[in-house]
Order: sequence, then structure tokens, then C-alpha cells
Amino acid sequence: MGHARLKRQREFPGASHFIDRHGKRRWRYREKGFTAQLGTDYGSDEFVRRYEAALRCEKVKGGVGQDRTRPGTINALVLAFYETVEWRQMADYTKKTRRYILEALRRDHGEKRVSLFKRRHVMEIMADKSETPAAGQRMLQMLRRLMDLAVLLEIRPDNPTLGVKMPKSKNPEGFHTWSEEEIDIFNKAYPPGTTAHTAMTLRIWTGAAVGDACQMGWHNVKDGKIEYRRRKTRNSVDILIVIPIQPPLQAVLDLIPKEQKTFLLNNRGVQYPAATLGQGMARWCDAAGLTHCTSHGLRKACARRLADALASPHEIQAVTGHTNLAMVSHYTRAADRTSLASSGMAKVLAQSERGIEGG
Repeated sequence: MGHARLKRQREFPGASHFIDRHGKRRWRYREKGFTAQLGTDYGSDEFVRRYEAALRCEKVKGGVGQDRTRPGTINALVLAFYETVEWRQMADYTKKTRRYILEALRRDHGEKRVSLFKRRHVMEIMADKSETPAAGQRMLQMLRRLMDLAVLLEIRPDNPTLGVKMPKSKNPEGFHTWSEEEIDIFNKAYPPGTTAHTAMTLRIWTGAAVGDACQMGWHNVKDGKIEYRRRKTRNSVDILIVIPIQPPLQAVLDLIPKEQKTFLLNNRGVQYPAATLGQGMARWCDAAGLTHCTSHGLRKACARRLADALASPHEIQAVTGHTNLAMVSHYTRAADRTSLASSGMAKVLAQSERGIEGG
């Protein structure tokens, strides 16, 4: 019994159960004066949805279980999507980000009937996202998947999202790539030994995605290298990544006890969930005055550093774990173009001079 309770605490920190006046076991989340009800079905999609809302200090209003959902509505379609193989094969972190979008859709349009959903409704939703095109892109992607499912389930004959153009991003570069100056500012704000500094150093010297970084520990260190398997989705092929530990990272790791299970622990002393670490990085950045920096930007900064050092695309790919060079190119757009241009033109000059001498 004690082992099961400990497992639950690690899986959903802050969640605890109680017996209501009818003798039924219920779950709730408590953190620093905030309380939210999680329901009776521990670990269900509904439980997880309420738990993730509670982490954002939000409460889910009313009962939204499947028994209270009208068939043929957006609500019912989203619940059906949660039962698909596609959903079940998504990595946990991917599920969290997708669920946030889907639950926003349910909140605003859940009672609308899928069969009556028109292209103009899709365009209206996109218009509401005009100031946040990146969010609009993610919403349209999820709407397309939902409507594909509706066609498959014969709820409607067509997909009304087809023909609706994807919103153009205000920033084609995507997430901001940290500069060296920003990295220095962050490290001055959070000295060695702090979780923030450890998280920064681990990410910047491995290029690991936040979900992979959360799981890293001494079990990943072998012969002066960090070895881990990058896997974006549960059914994707694992990619073995082996990265030599450089002195700045080694100095930080030396401060971590060998018996500590993972390098990054939250204030409860347990492994960070990926979403929580991302939120923590956002708070640390804001407090340091780096309001435009994000957790994902650290991964891009690692790739940018490699490009600045004139590492080849394949060398960068070996560190970041990308499966195609096109994504490597996307990640390294913030490389020092001035230095790279100078290097490139020097090569042209050298080639030209060799041609003159040969002639």
C-alpha cells in the first residue's frame, strides 16, 4: 500500500485522496492554498485534464464526463479522439500540449454539433487567433485531425478545415534562440548549485529536449559521456545520442549527489515533469529580465553554438538528434551569419587564388 501511494505522489505531485460523506474516494490537488477537485477515476484522461488545469491554478467547471456529453458534439468528438491509437501513441509531453489546445476548443465550442460545423466557423476561430498566429497554427492542426476523425466515424462527409490557410507566423524563425549575452545574464542571476543553473547548463551543453533533460541522471553518464535515447513519440524509433561531457557541464554535475535519481528535482525532491520544467524556465527567465527567452530556445542555442563553431550539419544532427537535416537548418538560422559569411568568402577567395596559380 505504501509503495502504491508513493508511486501516485511521484506521478501526480500535489494530488491526494479523501473519502466524501457518501463513503466514496475522491481526489483533489492542493498547493499553497489552491485546491481543485480531480474526480474519482484516478489516472483517467478526465483526471489528468483536471490535474493539468490545477497546475496552472485553474479549475474545471462542472462535470464533463462522457456520460454528460451530448453525442455528435465537439465535446464528444474530442473524447473520441482521446480513445484513438494516434492519441495513445503520443509521448506524455506531446499529450499535455495537445490536450491544452483540445480543452480550450471544448471550452469555447464544445456544445456545437460536428455535422453543422462549417468552414466559416473554422475561419472565425482562426480570426480569434490572429494576434497569436503560432497558437492559431496549432489550433488549425488539431481541428484538421478532429475533423478527419469525424469523417472516419461518418459523423460528417467532409473536412471543413480543408482550404483554410494556415496563419503566417509573425516570427518565421520560431522560438527565440538564446544569445551568449542572454546566457551570461541568466547564469549571473542563478549561480551554480541552483536548479535553474543546472537546468540551463544541462540543456545548453547537451541540446536535449526538455522531456529528455528531465529524465537524465547519473545512469546516463558513461566514460565521460552522456548517453540517452531521444524519442519524440512512443512509437517512434529511439535515437541513441552520445555527447562528451564538457568541463562547464562536468563542474555542474559534480555538485549533484551520486544517489540523486535525476539531475533535476523540483522543490518536493522528485523528478520534474517536462511541462513543469518548461513553466519553471519561463518564470526564471522573467525574473532575470529575459522575457522573450524560452525553454525550447536553449535547444536552438546549442545548435546555434555548434553552427558558430563551424560544425558540419551531420555533427550538429549527432548532438540534437534530429532525423533530417532540414530541421537542423531551421535550428541553426540564428548562427553568426557575419562570421559564417566571412568564412565562406575566404574559401571562395582561396579557391580563386588556387585557380589563378594553376593557370
